[in-house]
Amino acid sequence: MKVKYSWILVFMVFMGASALAQNPKKHIRAGNKAYKEGKFADAEVDYRKAVAADSNYVKGQFNLGDAMYEQKNMKESAEIYGGVAENTTDSDIKSKSLYNYGNTMLAQKKYKEAMEAVKKSLLLNPNDQDAKYNFEYARKMMIQQQKQQKQQNKDKKDQNKDKKDQNKDKKNQKDKNNQKKDQKKDQKKDQKNNQQKDQKDQQKKDQQGKKGDQQKKQKQSQRPVQMSKKDAQRMLKALKNDEKKTLYKLQKSKAKASKAKKSDIDW
Repeated sequence: MKVKYSWILVFMVFMGASALAQNPKKHIRAGNKAYKEGKFADAEVDYRKAVAADSNYVKGQFNLGDAMYEQKNMKESAEIYGGVAENTTDSDIKSKSLYNYGNTMLAQKKYKEAMEAVKKSLLLNPNDQDAKYNFEYARKMMIQQQKQQKQQNKDKKDQNKDKKDQNKDKKNQKDKNNQKKDQKKDQKKDQKNNQQKDQKDQQKKDQQGKKGDQQKKQKQSQRPVQMSKKDAQRMLKALKNDEKKTLYKLQKSKAKASKAKKSDIDW
């Protein structure tokens, strides 16, 4: 990915021979010197001065794009090359600007844009072997990038699926845990209800037992006493003796009363 600027050096040799060089060209010469020495930041300063002196000075703009490219400022370099290619009517400068613009796209891995720029450059200069190489390189890199992107999308899709499955498993596990908790809760509730029911049943049974005992005692108290025949005869004999004694006492009492009673004459 070579930046084309050799024509500018030839131009500057020609301009160096001119004693009537204008101010923008003076800055271009200074910038070219710094550029050749690898002092790209210094070259940028001189090229900007040249452009400031003459904003329509295409060669100053082109060289400024070179200086920005060498400083890895691809975004600004692309803007400069694109502006030169759009505004110049010189087919050679346009072709070289499009070629360099394609290089900035390659550096940013924008392979489709790089192919389009280099293709336009080749239409202006079909014999440019560097442009042909860059076009094929950009095409292969774009295919590789598409494969990588496709694989990344697949991996992302698989990851999302795995994550979705994991979330589903977590949800299922959470539901199982909640179900177990509910089952334990229901078991405790049933156990408590059964205990309460057993207690109530036992209380009811105890109450029924007590009531039965009371009823049994009442029946027993109301039941006539059963006695033997011998006891009955003995009791009957005692009653007869008491009766005789009572009759005797009664007769005795009547006799006393008759003696004490006064006789009245019935006139």
